[in-house]
Amino acid sequence: MLYLLSTFALQDDGHVALFNLLRYITFRAGCACLTALVIALFLGKPLIATLRRIQRGGQPIRALGPERHILEKTGTPTMGGVLILVSLLVSVLLWGDLQNGFVWAVLLTTLSFGAIGFADDYLKLSRRNTDGVSKRTRLGCEFATSLLCGWWLQYLTPPDIANQVAFPFVKDLLLPLGYAFPIFAMITITGFGNAVNFTDGLDGLAIVPVVIAAMVFGILSYIVGNHVFADYLQVHAVPGTGELAVFCAALVGAGLGFLWFNAPPASVFMGDTGSLSLGGALGALAVAIKHELVLCIVGGLFVAETLSVIIQVFWYKRTGRRVFLMAPIHHHFEKKGWAEPKIVIRFWIISVILGLCGLATLKLR
Repeated sequence: MLYLLSTFALQDDGHVALFNLLRYITFRAGCACLTALVIALFLGKPLIATLRRIQRGGQPIRALGPERHILEKTGTPTMGGVLILVSLLVSVLLWGDLQNGFVWAVLLTTLSFGAIGFADDYLKLSRRNTDGVSKRTRLGCEFATSLLCGWWLQYLTPPDIANQVAFPFVKDLLLPLGYAFPIFAMITITGFGNAVNFTDGLDGLAIVPVVIAAMVFGILSYIVGNHVFADYLQVHAVPGTGELAVFCAALVGAGLGFLWFNAPPASVFMGDTGSLSLGGALGALAVAIKHELVLCIVGGLFVAETLSVIIQVFWYKRTGRRVFLMAPIHHHFEKKGWAEPKIVIRFWIISVILGLCGLATLKLR
């Protein structure tokens, strides 16, 4: 909104320093991060108090979980993802270029996944169990949203690379998918939406890797959206995606603000409202800037958590035995007696390493 106002103002007076600053993505990204952080910190306490009053018993905890986990988490309110989404939305609307289609595609996908998660959280709370929206309905809504997003991003992308998947480290290697590209985008976005959902099981475990991934994709978005930087670093340029750096910065600020209240011991859980929307946002960002495979590196922790569930279910159905003490894998370490802060911090360290590996995919000439 402020960007559009600055555009109109500069038509009358091109020498106003503040309006000139608003033309720079880096300046608006920094402001978006700070704005989202301040909003989250300001709204956090009253929102948590409201959620605690409305929910009373807090988020229902799976009875199959570790006994210590059940005792420590019982009574903690959920739906804290609302705090992230409100902070993100206000910040993006304030500092983003609202004429940019990529911003709207990613933002609306994020909000749509948040709405699906909100419905799931609401049903769990109203029924006082861990059964929310049926798996078929939930996946159907996620697939429909992701497919629409994939088609939209395909339409916005230059035709020469719109239907192709790029590979890290090798600029000239592209996999043409043709009309199947929206389906690939659908799998990517839905997959990461649920991957973050699997990871969200301990205080602060999911939000920090999301913040790290958002930082990395903020940098990548800025580079991909700039022809000069993209050519120098040998990545495919996608005009217009530089504006997604503002979205990523707002996501970082909102995530850090939420972490203030979600750090162990958590005062609130993000719930499916937060985890689905954050995962959907990362998936949509990756599709927009043609870095879907890089997301598998940067978000490797989410991939590992998801694989642990798939392996556990597959092997148990086949043999009747478990590979892990409990899945997702963070619960395996809980069962082994690891303290929650040790698990969370070590997973954070892994996420930092994976984030650096994602940036290492940029190759100088």
